[in-house]
Amino acid sequence: MKNRASPNRATPRGWTAVLAFAALAASIHCGAARAAASVIEGQDGWLFPGWESTDKVDRPQIEANVKLIREAKDALAAKHVELVVMVVPAKSVFYPQRLPVDVRLSPQVQSRYGDLLGMFAAAGIVTFDDRPALQSVEHDRQSAFYRADYHWTAWAAEASADATAALIRGKFAVPATGGGSVLGDWTNERRYGDLATNFMSPEDRKRIGRDIYTVRKQPEAADGLLDSGPAQVEVIGNSFVQPYLGYPQKLSNALGVPVGLAWNPGNIGPWKTFLDTVANPSFAQHAPKVVVWQFNEDQLQTRLDAPDSWDPKSVMPAATWLAGVSAALGK
Repeated sequence: MKNRASPNRATPRGWTAVLAFAALAASIHCGAARAAASVIEGQDGWLFPGWESTDKVDRPQIEANVKLIREAKDALAAKHVELVVMVVPAKSVFYPQRLPVDVRLSPQVQSRYGDLLGMFAAAGIVTFDDRPALQSVEHDRQSAFYRADYHWTAWAAEASADATAALIRGKFAVPATGGGSVLGDWTNERRYGDLATNFMSPEDRKRIGRDIYTVRKQPEAADGLLDSGPAQVEVIGNSFVQPYLGYPQKLSNALGVPVGLAWNPGNIGPWKTFLDTVANPSFAQHAPKVVVWQFNEDQLQTRLDAPDSWDPKSVMPAATWLAGVSAALGK
């Protein structure tokens, strides 16, 4: 996996800090309003993010955001770069049976993910349904999301990476050039989930308890393979695609090509991260063949200029963001 030089894009030989669990736990912070929203405690100690609505869908805002993504797709296409959008389903929608008995998802929320796929298809944006990939890991003691954490599991990340790779191979010319990541062995770590760590009192956190995080070890011999050429695919997203959970490494391994990564914690937001990535001079110098842009389902109904959702430096009008993307990719 290749990494461009910027915040949260560690060099391949600097994975140690990125792989630290502290990065995963800290990545949940999303502003004062989200902190106030706290968590929803469901059945059997399952926790859900309280800032994600279980009853309301802002369809006009989703449509506006899809239009912006289409504009970004067209700007990338002018540079002969393809776009794949990968949307991680909301944890509450994926596990409605684990919500509190008094919390019910509205029909609009239940159908939102499918509606998103339809909007992307109508806009000519390449995407895929990630739900079957997540369902495929739900067996034995495996799960698609961690019980007391906002994030998907490493099993879900890798299954989603395989689905992404299959889509890319089927639609775009990205020949295997060698230099794909070597995957390490699995290892178990016992941790408190980030929802419990960041939003619960010490007493409640102890009551909820720790979870087992099954993740990949970093192969000792991997570094020599990570510097084998420019990235053919660039992943842009949030902490769901950070190296700790293995999505970019598995995508690189499945495609057999170097994969670049640009990620930021959730409070930075997908729009700022995308803009910073395409504006980086290295993007123009070594443009990938495909950009994979990762969103969380609920993010797609949030305005770019929502101060209670994004870090202050990330808040901007949609027109400003689009102008920045056009300027960066119009060079």
